[in-house]
Amino acid sequence: MRHGKKNNHLGRTSSHRKAMLANMASSLIKHKRIITTVAKAKTLRIYIEPLITKSKDATTHNYRTVFAYLKDKEAVNELFTVVSGKVANRPGGYTRILKTGNRAGDNADMAMIELVDFNEFFDGFAKDKKKSTTRRSRRSGATTTATAPKAAAPKAAVTEEIQDAVVVEEVVETAAPVVEAAEETPATETSTEETSSDDASTEETK
Repeated sequence: MRHGKKNNHLGRTSSHRKAMLANMASSLIKHKRIITTVAKAKTLRIYIEPLITKSKDATTHNYRTVFAYLKDKEAVNELFTVVSGKVANRPGGYTRILKTGNRAGDNADMAMIELVDFNEFFDGFAKDKKKSTTRRSRRSGATTTATAPKAAAPKAAVTEEIQDAVVVEEVVETAAPVVEAAEETPATETSTEETSSDDASTEETK
């Protein structure tokens, strides 16, 4: 009979269970999320949340108490320096358990346990949700309709500039043949002068 035995033994001896929970808690503090079975995740939540509460008060006694549970200096240092600053304003509920389905080998219920304050995805999702629930008044719609005709003025100015450019191009095209004709006339004059000089030389020889 299990009278007075509230904790889940997880099919392990007391020493094995304590060592396993200490390793899982250290991994959760270092990596901020781990994947395990649902039963182990629920037991780990009961194991680690009191330690996170102790990390808010960085005293020598709390350091030694937490180290007695975790047995990992790096995890203790991470807990008191990084995690405690994130959870300073949170009164409990530091972890979140998300079920991920069943394991392929033995069909065990799997879950991901993570520290709530280190998941940026859910924070961004909550902010977007707040933005989407904003309401628009009728006055704001009236102001947008009143300002709409002003946006058409730049387009009209652009069309006028384009028309001016087209007119300038047409003037240049019409003036081009006149320039060519002016350039060709000296050539004809030089040819006539050459023919007159030739005629004069022939008359002298005669």
